[in-house]
Amino acid sequence: MRIRALVILSAALLLAPPLARAIPSPSLDDDGSAPKAAPSAQDSALYNDALKLLKKGDDLQGQADAREAYASARTKLQALVARSPQWAEAWNALGYTQRRLGSYDDALASYARALDLKPGYPEALEYRGEAYLRLNRIQDAKQAYLDLFATDRTIAATLLESMKTWLKAQRGATGVDAGVLTDLEQWVQERSQIATQTAALTRAGAAAGWR
Repeated sequence: MRIRALVILSAALLLAPPLARAIPSPSLDDDGSAPKAAPSAQDSALYNDALKLLKKGDDLQGQADAREAYASARTKLQALVARSPQWAEAWNALGYTQRRLGSYDDALASYARALDLKPGYPEALEYRGEAYLRLNRIQDAKQAYLDLFATDRTIAATLLESMKTWLKAQRGATGVDAGVLTDLEQWVQERSQIATQTAALTRAGAAAGWR
């Protein structure tokens, strides 16, 4: 029964939009049951309101209203983690708003809290990797990818794509050493090739298993 539930949950996550996958509802316990300290109805409503604002901010990317939406979501999430400090997903969502608003150090602190509560939390690792990039902490960003690749290659691929986007944005910009950028470009290319080869081997192994 548990295996069936996990299969259904995985399918639902794959079909969900990026934001819903990245900032999910409270996680299940290891036995598949609801969290032992389930959030109150009021906290759940506040969390859902914040997610709507995050989605609005994402939809308005590049527009002035996006920042207002993220700021409103941040306020709600700050109130939420003050009341429910053990809610890893709320800390992750708070880090998301802080990162979108350019408060990268605050975002890192929120992601760290989420990871303390939920070690190995893939979405928090990916978002933290993006924050590292914005702070030019390239080695930390690389390590975030490697950690993800070992546990969740789908989300690792998301971070690798973010690295490619970041590299494009740095062309002609100041603030990052050209040698560092060249090194990262080569590293991203190598990791892309490794990911492709690994995926091909995985598919080949799966096909052989059916023979």
